[in-house]
Amino acid sequence: MKKAVFPGSFDPITLGHVDIITRAIPLFDEIVIAIGVNAKKNYMFTIEQRMKFIQNTFFAHDKISVETYKGLTVDYCKQINADFILRGLRNPADFEFEKAIAQTNRKLSGIETIFLLTSAETSYISSSIVRDVMKNGGDASSLVPTSVIPKIDF
Repeated sequence: MKKAVFPGSFDPITLGHVDIITRAIPLFDEIVIAIGVNAKKNYMFTIEQRMKFIQNTFFAHDKISVETYKGLTVDYCKQINADFILRGLRNPADFEFEKAIAQTNRKLSGIETIFLLTSAETSYISSSIVRDVMKNGGDASSLVPTSVIPKIDF
């Protein structure tokens, strides 16, 4: 069984994330969307909200589950018997950053990282840009799945 972990903070999930996950579904038997918990980070949305956004976005896909985890991603992968980490790449800077992490993860654990390039339509979207749009009263509906929009309350 090919199980992949797609880690992130998903604060909030964006259409870029959805693009990567949707295109990865045929590649794996199971994809665990793993929301990393970092007590030092100041999130816009609660962990419960972020989980609901993702669950509501992928409710029709039985290959996808949503979990939370603390600590190293490779340790979490070992804990749930996942052999792959799934990551999206938007640009060359993402590649350089993610390459170093992937090489370290493989050295520490043998777990392979699979990279998918984001589509041209979503390559400019990041959660930090989405949060900035939302915080300033902008319309983020073209940047996030519909599961996120009704939850915004400013």
